[in-house]
Amino acid sequence: MARFDEVKATFWGEGRYGVQPPLTDAVVEDAERRLGVRLPASLLEILRVQNGGAVAELWNAFPTDVPTSWSENHVPLDDLMGIGRHDGQLSLLDTAYLVEEWGLPSPLVLLSGDGHCWIALDYRVCGKRGEPSVTWFDGDDGAELPLAADFQAFVERLAAATSFDSDDSDGNRSAS
Repeated sequence: MARFDEVKATFWGEGRYGVQPPLTDAVVEDAERRLGVRLPASLLEILRVQNGGAVAELWNAFPTDVPTSWSENHVPLDDLMGIGRHDGQLSLLDTAYLVEEWGLPSPLVLLSGDGHCWIALDYRVCGKRGEPSVTWFDGDDGAELPLAADFQAFVERLAAATSFDSDDSDGNRSAS
């Protein structure tokens, strides 16, 4: 398991799509007020390096012990939404609309997803001022899967999606 600071230093991928303007204290305060929750300090640390965008290939997947609609052994984290309203790109501020649109439980803050599947900060147990867990939500089949007790633990378990390949030498999926 990688240490948080190591992952944070190499977390972001290339490209500008999804990147919001640099994070300021005023933007964070406004976002927390709009979202009605306290955002985890570890999330804000990563967003202060870059405010959203593509996740580096080193850290673009989270291992799972059970199969999901995505994979037998992981869920994707291709991007992480930032905080802002830049060029009509999705951000954490779109959570209320997206939660309603996709029929997700509340209170959540959506971090990444495409409508069919989401990774979110889950405040249902801890309350709006607590330290949220991280949960995978499959909007198509209504499934949810707890991933990590908090955002820092989530980040520390991230790995490269390529490390989950289970193809055998002839290119077929292995049975294991």
